[in-house]
Amino acid sequence: MGSYLSVASSTARSVDSDNASGSVSNKRAKITTYDCASYSRIIPTLPDELSFQILARIPRIHYLKVKIVSRNWKAAITSSELAQVRRELGLTEEWLYMLTKLEANKLDCYALDPSCQKWQRLPSMPSFVHEEESGGRARSSGFRMWNVVGSSSRIADFFKRWFWRRYGLDQMPFCGCSVGVADGCLYVLGGFSKAVALNCVWRYDPFLNLWQEVNPMMSGRAFSKASLLGSKLYVVGGVSRGRNGLLPLRSGEVLDPKTGLWSELPEMPFVKAQVLPTAFLADVLKPIATGMASYKGKLYVPQSLYSWPFFFDIGGEIYDSELNSWTTMPDGLGDGWPARQAGTKLGVVVNDELYTLEPSSSLDSGQIKKYDSEEDVWRTIVPQVPVHDFTDAESPYLLAGLQGKLHVITKDANNNLQIMQVALQNNTENNASEENALWNTVASRNFGAAELISCQVLDV
Repeated sequence: MGSYLSVASSTARSVDSDNASGSVSNKRAKITTYDCASYSRIIPTLPDELSFQILARIPRIHYLKVKIVSRNWKAAITSSELAQVRRELGLTEEWLYMLTKLEANKLDCYALDPSCQKWQRLPSMPSFVHEEESGGRARSSGFRMWNVVGSSSRIADFFKRWFWRRYGLDQMPFCGCSVGVADGCLYVLGGFSKAVALNCVWRYDPFLNLWQEVNPMMSGRAFSKASLLGSKLYVVGGVSRGRNGLLPLRSGEVLDPKTGLWSELPEMPFVKAQVLPTAFLADVLKPIATGMASYKGKLYVPQSLYSWPFFFDIGGEIYDSELNSWTTMPDGLGDGWPARQAGTKLGVVVNDELYTLEPSSSLDSGQIKKYDSEEDVWRTIVPQVPVHDFTDAESPYLLAGLQGKLHVITKDANNNLQIMQVALQNNTENNASEENALWNTVASRNFGAAELISCQVLDV
């Protein structure tokens, strides 16, 4: 007899665009239980183990259609067993997930299969019923999820209102969530909604095509930084609400996706910020984490001190998960890490190399830089990058490491989203020329006036 399938109902607080059933993650076994009144094989004439290997070879772009063949096929496609077979056979596919926002209260998510250049729209993120908070503590529910995710206001505008006290906290229109990946799923974490920093966490499972609310973070936080290190998702920094306004957070936490449990990290010491006079630092300058990248087996977090309208770079710090401790970032790495906008620094690791993009002074182009860890310097490797929309967008451009290549994501003058792959040629000189970069637009899509929020890569 072939193997049976494991099927479990989805949680009550979840949404699936095609009513897919949920599945309970477990190790693939030769015999498991099939939750059905009468058992039948996936493919009637074949053992289920062989059927799984056949389904695993179908490109993932077709899975939404394959699920409607039968109940058994739907259960197989959405099972954890199929995902494990794809990993064992080396058949996983890297897809690019784009989060955009057209309206103030609506976040749209799209997935790109770069192999066939086809887009797939994700189901809308769920809403949840408002619940009163108690004791000023953020609850995992209480606001519509899309209100958590930003607006055309940027982080600099948010802090401007904070420092100038032009509006009360309950009137703050901008709320920033974090987006990360772990265990083949997409995570949206926290955010700031009016007077409350949220600790809610939502997870998207690409096999189920489903959003589910999972265990909340230990602290409510907005504008935090998220990154995958090893098999765990780390979230550090951000802001919360304090007694006298917004409170920058030095804390961090880590999610183990296998158990669904959060653990606390030691606080970022902000060593370089401590050399300033205490009173001046407390009253005028606020220390914040402005980015994070998983590089060389550690988390690299650039940092700044903020006093509107200025950001003062103070280098950054590195978290070692084995030692569970922070150390100071090398001077060249931290001080030379260019800012995408005031308060945000972008970094992506491709083939163990750390890249960033520095906008030009005219804000209509940029240059790609790569960090040289031996010399502790950032080197320009592509001096001219065709990027647009630097001035008004929340995320005027994004970087992604997809299929072992560096990609730049931006919008052209006609609001067409451009995903451009750059092939870097070997160059022994310090200064690269534009001919060293070969550009290829792997996909495009017209999102109209929608802003770029974030992008992530899932390999499943």
